[in-house]
Amino acid sequence: MTADRLDRGQGLALWRQIASTLEHEITSGARVAGDKLPTEAALSAQFNVNRHTVRRALEALSARGLVRVEQGRGSFVAEDVLDYPLGGRTRFSETIRRQNREPQGRVIQIQEIAADSQVAEALGLKRGRPVVRLVRLGLADGRPILVGTHHFPLPRFDRLGEHLRTDPSITAALAACGVPDYRRRVTRVTARMPTPEEASLLEQARTRPILASEAINTDAAGQPVDFTLCTYAAGRVQIVVEDGA
Repeated sequence: MTADRLDRGQGLALWRQIASTLEHEITSGARVAGDKLPTEAALSAQFNVNRHTVRRALEALSARGLVRVEQGRGSFVAEDVLDYPLGGRTRFSETIRRQNREPQGRVIQIQEIAADSQVAEALGLKRGRPVVRLVRLGLADGRPILVGTHHFPLPRFDRLGEHLRTDPSITAALAACGVPDYRRRVTRVTARMPTPEEASLLEQARTRPILASEAINTDAAGQPVDFTLCTYAAGRVQIVVEDGA
């Protein structure tokens, strides 16, 4: 981009010309989803205009869903929003692959903890009983879209951590522990602001909301095997409730 691309004095507002130039770069693939745009100061210098003119161009692109502006972080090419279905049988990798994306799971933490009242009630345990707590980051094409905090009852899943350290797939780890299939019994979804840690893991601004869910998964006999607290990057994910969910 150079300032001489602007057609000055011909009746077309400069901010519209800047917006058109940036839009062309995005739609042509010169800038891809997630790319950070130059700062307002850099764009002002590039086009030889004031920052207010640049800001108006970015606001116009943001309103059209082509750019997302994050306070304190800058402006980025907007990503396509993933549909994330919540049904009786929700599997992260299957969901991502169905949308022609590459799934990846990254284990952040595995530890044994004492169940608090919320975890104990969800898993049908007495408060204070030991559980495996797993924090796992879910990515699509290398972009973080969710952070799941899972809780598995002990001693039933005492080998779960061993399996997860070699393969971050929860479905595979549960199968190795004798649970070949599991179903979601209940899900609750709310919206809130992220904690500093959540914002960092999801690579988003703390001023941008997240979607938060609670879910209980059960085995074939109806016994709870996993209580999950999940946070989704709301700018990259929309929750879809399937029939029978």
